[in-house]
Amino acid sequence: MEDLANIRKRLEDKLHELTNRVVDIEGDLRTPNDDDWSEDASESQNDETLQGIESMAVGEIGKIKRALLKIKDGTYGNCEECGERISMKRLEALMYATKCVGCAEPVK
Repeated sequence: MEDLANIRKRLEDKLHELTNRVVDIEGDLRTPNDDDWSEDASESQNDETLQGIESMAVGEIGKIKRALLKIKDGTYGNCEECGERISMKRLEALMYATKCVGCAEPVK
């Protein structure tokens, strides 16, 4: 199992990766589309896909930053629902998990 320092490092690495990806996407989206009508339509579809990817990356960045703050203030790994510790196995799989498995499962 990973220790907290390794999880923090992985979170920081992922934050860096996603931040660079968002910067690249924003650069691509600022590039003017082609004057050719058919090319413009294709580029517009690509822009929509890039915007979706960017939105997901920005959401994940927020979760990572929140997890890093929780590490800093000593609350990382506590379930926000029940207050119990989130298993290290779950945190290794989803480093920014905010709920234990029991609280994260949808109500049936």
